Amino acid sequence: MASLLSRSSARCTRYWSGDLLAAGTYALRRTLCSDIHGAKSDKEEPTLAIDRSGLYQEREHPHSTPGKEAMSAMSKHLDAIIRFRGGPISVAEYMEEVLTNPTAGFYMNRDVFGAGGDFVTSPEISQMFGELIGVWSTCLWHQMGQPSQVALIELGPGRGTLMADLIRGTSKFGEFSRAVSIHLVECSPALRKLQEQKLQCVPCGENSEQKRSRISGSTVQWYMDLSEVPRGVPSIIIAHEFYDALPVHQFQKTSRGWCEKLVDVGDSPGEPFRFVLSPRPTAASRLYLSKRLSWATEDEKADLEHVEVCPQSIKYTSMIAKRISEEGGGALIIDYGDDGIVKDSLQAIRKHKFIPVLEDPGLADLSAHVDFRAIRHASTEAAGVRVAVHGPITQSKFLGMLGINFRLEALLNNATEEQAEALQLGYWRLVGEGPAPWVEDEKEELLQTGMGSQYKALAVVDSSLGTPIGFGSST
Repeated sequence: MASLLSRSSARCTRYWSGDLLAAGTYALRRTLCSDIHGAKSDKEEPTLAIDRSGLYQEREHPHSTPGKEAMSAMSKHLDAIIRFRGGPISVAEYMEEVLTNPTAGFYMNRDVFGAGGDFVTSPEISQMFGELIGVWSTCLWHQMGQPSQVALIELGPGRGTLMADLIRGTSKFGEFSRAVSIHLVECSPALRKLQEQKLQCVPCGENSEQKRSRISGSTVQWYMDLSEVPRGVPSIIIAHEFYDALPVHQFQKTSRGWCEKLVDVGDSPGEPFRFVLSPRPTAASRLYLSKRLSWATEDEKADLEHVEVCPQSIKYTSMIAKRISEEGGGALIIDYGDDGIVKDSLQAIRKHKFIPVLEDPGLADLSAHVDFRAIRHASTEAAGVRVAVHGPITQSKFLGMLGINFRLEALLNNATEEQAEALQLGYWRLVGEGPAPWVEDEKEELLQTGMGSQYKALAVVDSSLGTPIGFGSST
């Protein structure tokens, strides 16, 4: 399944050094912790310098492209970047541009969800999903001692469906609703408007930046990055299909060592981009790959040929763990992925169908499997024993322990025949595995495939709180 396309994946500040045209090479220096618009932090951050001279399969990059007039806006943009620099870009930078470019990024200016879009996510499948995340959040709030103020933060809220179902389902718990302030980390202007509508927001006093949801009465504010969300109160953080669209670097083992996979211009208008390998290990492989492999066992590393690493995943996890360790609360991460090294999972999906990764950039979603093992390591590395990590467990087990069976039964009691059919299909898609048994049309299988074991849930909580609901023993 594809990812939610409302991620606040960081865009990077770029610097240039040297005479590009004279030297035929360039240095790309990238801040590791910049926000989506490339704003520099107050503190000087470490940088990467990547020398692309002598690239494997390197060739001349003329400043004009045959057939360029037929290319999409995003293709022209990527083509210009590569040709101006005189060499290919990393897969991570390709993902950033394709998904979050302010003018031509995939999810920046339109709604891509639902049957009429490119993919469907769990909150869009059934109201039960958001309601049960509300159960988890309320129970965690009770474990926290029912603080009078708590920041409910969602990373990449999509249309706002999950948050709307969450606060609607918990509205009967008045003390919780009064304690909650809602903070949405969202980079897409188009999706912010949809979220405002879904949450039924109205102006909150004279502050035009702050709204209030008519569903629960909670205040609602938007941010470009998690670092902008105010501190000072405990947090409940929800990250559903957020991590899978954060940009990844890809590496391949060769006779020259671990080389980085890069994106270069193609050979013809029909194939405008292609993958190439760096001639030798890059700064990214020495920094990111080395760090990830340091967390792996010798058995895991023995037969590795391909590795994906997501530096932004480590960054966000560290921020989450530090916030929780210092101010209390917890985070729930739900996504598709692996509890170990991810090898080669980058995929593109358009109109509910998988397509080649480099085809029609900007018109298809890009996502990669989440490395849950790296999330665990990043959490404890950032906050030590002050946080506890639970999971990952399958989405099927997680929702089952939250009571999805009982919720389905209650909803079916008052449902029409048509509503009952939709509820049962939604239930299957959330907890089942493979195509629903009653589906006969192969064309519908992708839209009705169960995600129960493919998706996993992981929690990072203040270690003093004990085990959060949904992650304890089922016996």
